[in-house]
Amino acid sequence: MIHFSSVTKQHGNKVLFQNASFQLNPGEKAGLVGPNGAGKTTVFRLIVGESMPDEGKISKPEKTVVGYYSQSIDEMRGRTVLEEVKSAAGVLPKMQDELAKLEVKLAEPMDDDEMMKTVERYGELQAEFERLGGYDLDARAAEILTGLGFPPEEHGRMTETYSGGWKMRIALAKILVLKPDVLLMDEPTNHLDIESIIWLEQWLQNYKGSILMTSHDREFMNRIVSKVIEVAHKTITVYGGNYDFYEREKAIRLEQLIAAAKRQDDMLAKEEEFIARFAARASHAAQVQSRVKKLEKIDRIEIPQEEKQINFEWPVPPRGGDEVVKIQGLGKTWKTPEGKEKLVFRGASALVKRQDRVAVVGVNGAGKSTLLKIITGQTEATEGQATVGASIEVGYFSQNSLDVLDPNSTIVDEVHARIPNSNLGYVRNLLGAFKFSGDEVEKKISVLSGGEKSRVVLATILARPVNFLVLDEPTNHLDIASREALLDAVKNFPGTVMIVSHDRHFLREITTRVFELDKNELHTVDGAWDYYLE
Repeated sequence: MIHFSSVTKQHGNKVLFQNASFQLNPGEKAGLVGPNGAGKTTVFRLIVGESMPDEGKISKPEKTVVGYYSQSIDEMRGRTVLEEVKSAAGVLPKMQDELAKLEVKLAEPMDDDEMMKTVERYGELQAEFERLGGYDLDARAAEILTGLGFPPEEHGRMTETYSGGWKMRIALAKILVLKPDVLLMDEPTNHLDIESIIWLEQWLQNYKGSILMTSHDREFMNRIVSKVIEVAHKTITVYGGNYDFYEREKAIRLEQLIAAAKRQDDMLAKEEEFIARFAARASHAAQVQSRVKKLEKIDRIEIPQEEKQINFEWPVPPRGGDEVVKIQGLGKTWKTPEGKEKLVFRGASALVKRQDRVAVVGVNGAGKSTLLKIITGQTEATEGQATVGASIEVGYFSQNSLDVLDPNSTIVDEVHARIPNSNLGYVRNLLGAFKFSGDEVEKKISVLSGGEKSRVVLATILARPVNFLVLDEPTNHLDIASREALLDAVKNFPGTVMIVSHDRHFLREITTRVFELDKNELHTVDGAWDYYLE
């Protein structure tokens, strides 16, 4: 299907990969992984022809249709959501228009010759339209939109009325309705809630074409891919299995490589000792020369510079009361821009107890973030109350927290300013636990990605002695390694946690209770994530 053969690609002075090869077979579903900046997006751009290899070649069968979903979206305006999605279905919308015009023409009087030509054209076009799945285009587009969170009553809404995140969903729907032979997907689960992620997962499992995708959602990858293609250390390595298999296999291969490097080092040390010992003796000159040549020919085994795991001791927070938050008859109504009242939820009552790990769930717009904002005092309730208990110190993270960072400050200075009583070694160690090592800590906040800014804010929150963590989408923009670092931090955190996240692996690992917002009401489930799902 797609053959990547001995490809070398440089970006400026940086070699992304050298002499790299892999292939994507018909119907195969593969995950593309690797550290940020390793060249994953470049692989996509090479396949679709947006970039050319410096050496080697990329080949695919001539009529292969490739659909590429990237994080950049085209301007959308002047069409309804349904029209926008249908516009992506290749020639089908044009054929649909021509069929409609021919049907009108056939109802009009015309001479026999023209009638014959029109009937023939209509018959040919109708057969081709049917072969390409044109008759179910409207139904297919509507089903995909509904699955991605657009209710049927919104299919006629204009695209320009939606935010960037919702436009990303429309762009995703356009790729899916195309039904290409090969789907290239760069972070398809960004901007999706759990319900939409599960729908997309099932759609992709039933999809007959080939898939190559990146995703920071571990569970999503595990359920879809049966092959992992890793871009790292200037090469591309293929693993046959899902993400969990890749992680285990990579660890085994690294152990074997370290053992082989040790054996090689021991052998080299012996040879070099022999050369040093007998270099001056004429009687051993031939042997010495032979061993020198042997050493010159040996390929030295290089151990990749793996990210070091830094164990960080979190500050022990003060012990708060047993009742962390008491929610009684809580309700919230927002005023819409048109001045109407929109009910978010009402009559919510619940008790969060010390050391609970509460996952707050519900579809987009159910009020998850609103509930957290009321608890943390960011907004007022319309009715009822949410009372935070005695001696409770709150650490609150939301996407708005990123805006309070000083763009002119460096990472290390920004964090040090938040915890001024700590020494520089402590701050660097803290940043190491959040995957900032060496000179990286001197980067300016202004040049950081969304994920890097999130890690800075999370580090500052967890470094303070808080005993109640309220986290609203902390995993957004974080890659899998950063999510694991945060997961370890939250697991080791000795206080109480309330969290909104779309990462099911994360929720499964920490949840002890679930608060579900559904149809303007709050339901509580005393049990872990899998118990709630059942």
